[in-house]
Amino acid sequence: MVSFGQSSGVPDPVSLPALQAKSLFLTRPTLFHYTVTQDELLETAGDVFANVASGVLRVRVNHTYSLSEAAQAHADLENRRTSGSVVLIP
Repeated sequence: MVSFGQSSGVPDPVSLPALQAKSLFLTRPTLFHYTVTQDELLETAGDVFANVASGVLRVRVNHTYSLSEAAQAHADLENRRTSGSVVLIP
């Protein structure tokens, strides 16, 4: 089981015996467990952007708003009417 982000709040408690029964484990990684220095962070970011540029990774944009709709975009985010990426278009 992997938990990332917490836009819905802190995750509910998990029963360790329930995980143990099936040899399952829980992880909640953060970027800074994998990159320590700024150079490592820049290298990792460069790898991600290169993979996006080459098509290995695809960026899915779920919602777009014109810049004039920025207030509506913020309202939708605050009221949890969005999921995934939200992009303002100038």
